[in-house]
Amino acid sequence: MRNMKLVILLVAISLFTTMLSAYPPVNSDGKSPFVEVVKNTRDAVVNIKVESEIKLRGRTYSSPFDDDFFKFFAPRMPNSRKSTQMGSGFIYKTDSKHAYIITNNHVVQTEGDITVSIGEKHKYKGEIVGRDPSTDLAVIKIEKNKDFPLSKIPLGDSESLEIGDWAIAIGNPFGQLGLDRTVTVGVISAKGRSNLNFGSDSPVYQDYIQTDAAINPGNSGGPLVDIHGKVIGVNAAITSPAGGNVGIGFAIPVNLVKKVVNDIMDKGKVVRAYLGVLPQELTEDLGKMMNLEDLNGVLIAKVEDDTPADKAGLKKGDVIIEIDGKTVENLAKFRIQIANKEINKKVNLGIIRDGKHKNIYAKLEEFPDRSVASRSESKDNNSGLGLDVVDSDSDIARRMGLKDLEGVVITNIEPESFAASSSLSVGDTILEINNSRIKNVKDFDKILDKIDKDYSGSLVLFHVVSKNGIYKFLTVNIK
Repeated sequence: MRNMKLVILLVAISLFTTMLSAYPPVNSDGKSPFVEVVKNTRDAVVNIKVESEIKLRGRTYSSPFDDDFFKFFAPRMPNSRKSTQMGSGFIYKTDSKHAYIITNNHVVQTEGDITVSIGEKHKYKGEIVGRDPSTDLAVIKIEKNKDFPLSKIPLGDSESLEIGDWAIAIGNPFGQLGLDRTVTVGVISAKGRSNLNFGSDSPVYQDYIQTDAAINPGNSGGPLVDIHGKVIGVNAAITSPAGGNVGIGFAIPVNLVKKVVNDIMDKGKVVRAYLGVLPQELTEDLGKMMNLEDLNGVLIAKVEDDTPADKAGLKKGDVIIEIDGKTVENLAKFRIQIANKEINKKVNLGIIRDGKHKNIYAKLEEFPDRSVASRSESKDNNSGLGLDVVDSDSDIARRMGLKDLEGVVITNIEPESFAASSSLSVGDTILEINNSRIKNVKDFDKILDKIDKDYSGSLVLFHVVSKNGIYKFLTVNIK
């Protein structure tokens, strides 16, 4: 009987403990600890609105008759439309004149008038400092108003996060509804999410934090903060069959954000290191064939000529398992580990070659990417056409799932550019321009320079092959 009572008591205690754990903890005064976190961070979260005019493809229609009667019934059709993009951001730094705001690239990538709102009454004109499509990050700035003090949020450390840690998202979901600076709470659901497909604008470098804190359209660019009120990530994307929150949201880890933001502020663009290999993920079958102890690391599928990897003596078939003593977990982590290294400094690569461990030292160079951080630089570097391209046998092209064709692959088309008004698409491989063969980026640059200097026509002819293998001729109007 006594044993039965003891069992009942233990069950009751267990049930009571379970009930308590279903609710967030409270402070000694009976309040949620999230209250103080929100008080110290919410005022630094901003609403970002980008208003632009999008040119419509095709000719403007007009009546063949000049009479006002016919013009009334057959009016000219508009050749443009207004577009509004809304998102979130947060102030992370201020100086004597400006406040600097971190947001997503996809929030501000369309050229237009940027309005930054802090609360309902304070509005500022925003200006882009720099953008980085490869991580989907951007920095904008506003001019400070001396009569209205601005708050900022400190950046934390995403490396120390553990699955199950508290996560607090603040942003402006469904911007058109005016749900200003909404707060949602959840936990860190997972770390290191990569290879996610968000369409043609999917970032190259992915190392996402996954959270179940509610993130909806409009939250993009807002902060994900920890229980100490420090930014641990920038809310960037959701996975949802219906377009709303289903408890799966993704944030860019703040340690990756720091690298991008510092480069933009200090150098005007994001500088990344480059090894010069085409790596691939290890599979269980490959691991068995190569007698590998585990599947950590990346397999080198190709070493590009005259690159740091080539000069260091790396070979096709090598497996890179360590970089400066740190384990290479997978392909996504490998890309970020290399990209974030110092340029012109040697790295110690632990490899497996023919079943034996070996160390090779490679002096990394700057990544030869035509995509740049700042909007103005991007226009200068693509000769006004509005195209960013890479060699078709490059790592980026392979990550886009493209065949190893000779040519250059379009990785970005600038809004409001000549190319944006054409039928060219991201992922198209350019084979010829004005009947001149394009083998690589150098050929592409030479042809565009020649067009800039000597070409008198208004249309440029492109021969391309699309991602699904369709060959076609397209024109771009450059007048």
